[in-house]
Amino acid sequence: MIGLTRFGAIGLAGIIFAAAGAETGRLPADQLAKAVRTDAISIPTPGELFAAIEKPGKTDWSGQYRGPMPITYRNRAQIALNLGGLIADGFIAVEAKDSQQVKNIGSDIIKLAKALGVSENLLKRGNSINEFAENNEWDTLQEELEATQNEVKSSMQSHNDQDLVILVSLGGWIRGTQVVSGAIARNYDERSAKVLRQPALVKFMQSKINEISPELRSEPLVKDVSEELTGIEKLVSFPADKAPTVDEVRKVNEAVGKVMEKIENKAVAR
Repeated sequence: MIGLTRFGAIGLAGIIFAAAGAETGRLPADQLAKAVRTDAISIPTPGELFAAIEKPGKTDWSGQYRGPMPITYRNRAQIALNLGGLIADGFIAVEAKDSQQVKNIGSDIIKLAKALGVSENLLKRGNSINEFAENNEWDTLQEELEATQNEVKSSMQSHNDQDLVILVSLGGWIRGTQVVSGAIARNYDERSAKVLRQPALVKFMQSKINEISPELRSEPLVKDVSEELTGIEKLVSFPADKAPTVDEVRKVNEAVGKVMEKIENKAVAR
C-alpha cells in the first residue's frame, strides 16, 4: 500500500494539482489511476512512488543519480520544471542515505527556487537539511524535503504564480516516474510495475497545462512537454487487470527520459 494524500492550496506532503479540501486516503499502487476526483487530484510524491517499489536489498538508489545539471537557467518555465525534478532527486538521495548528496541537492533546490523569487524562508530550510543530513536523520530529512517543497509552492501561490506551481509539480512527477520505471525495468516485479498505470493522471496534467497562461503555454519547452505527455498517456494505459511487461516498462522509461532530457537541456531556454 502507498499513501496518497489530497491537499488544499499549499498541501502538506505531495506533488499535487489541487484547489479544494484536505483529507487523507490510502490506495494500492495499482489503483493510482483512480485518484482523480471532481474537485482535486492526488499525485503520489516521489517518496510514495519509491516506497511502492521498495524491496530490501534490490533497489540501487545511488545508481539512480544523474550527473550535475545547470542551475543557471533564465527561462522561468524551465526553472520550475527542473526545480520539481531536483526535489525528486532529493528524495532519491534520502532513500540512498547519502548525506553529502542530500546537501548538494538541497543547495541546488534553494538556488533554483531563489531564481523564481521564492521566499527567503527557504534559506532556513536549507540549513535544516544540512543539519539533518550531517546527523543521518533520514525520516526527518524526508519530512524536511516535503516542507521545502511546500514552502516553494506556498510562496509561488502567494505571488499568484499558480502556473509555476503546476510546472514544479509536473517536473517532479516526470523525474519520479523516470526513476521508478528504470528501477522496475532493472528488477522487474509485476506488483511494482502496476504503479505505472496512470492514464487519468497524465490526462489531468495535460488539462492543467492547457489552463496556464497563453504566454507560458507558448514557450517551446512547455509545448514540447505537453506534446510528449500525449504519447506517455498511451504508454501508461495498461489494462487494469494486467501488469505491464518489462518491455512496456522500458518504453515508459524511455519516453519520460526523453522529456527529462528536454527539460534539462540548457539550449532550449529562450
